[in-house]
Amino acid sequence: MYMLTEAERIVRIPPSELDEDIEKVIDSLTWESFEGKIGDDKEVTVLIRNVRPIGPGRIVHGDGAVYQTVKYDQIVFKLKDNEMIEGVVVEILKFGAFVRFGPLDGLLHISQVMDDRVDIDETNQRLIGKDTNRSLSVGDIVKARIVSIDLNEKNPQDSKIGLTMRQPGLGKLQWLEEDRKNRQQQQGGA
Repeated sequence: MYMLTEAERIVRIPPSELDEDIEKVIDSLTWESFEGKIGDDKEVTVLIRNVRPIGPGRIVHGDGAVYQTVKYDQIVFKLKDNEMIEGVVVEILKFGAFVRFGPLDGLLHISQVMDDRVDIDETNQRLIGKDTNRSLSVGDIVKARIVSIDLNEKNPQDSKIGLTMRQPGLGKLQWLEEDRKNRQQQQGGA
């Protein structure tokens, strides 16, 4: 998910900022332009450091700005279909739960929470299994699998990421621990 990579891109330096400390201007503009944004390779740039200008900048006729090529180190967050994630439930709604993992949130639709009919307790912000009586609340840590990705390049927080917990080895961490203990007791008692 998280990777440290090196990137090379072009930063536009407006004419009004050319008389300031150019190194600071290039740093600032690089952070503003790329940090927290989704790149062409569908990676969210989380952090930028060690910004270095490469060669002389270019001036475009009629613009007056300098276009400077820069290289920098970046920490990126990259999602893959079917990847398992661990995250925290941040919101419960009528249609499911939002799970935060890394810099993004994914939707765990009510039909994908568990193999049980799920009721909604809006007052207490919980999803409750009808037969198992297992509940999912804000603050719970879960393991889920990414089933769909639709990244919004202009505003990464508006991306749509679908999750499921209806597969073996997935669910609220407490449920997984309970299941593990039950299996050990059954194996020990058999």
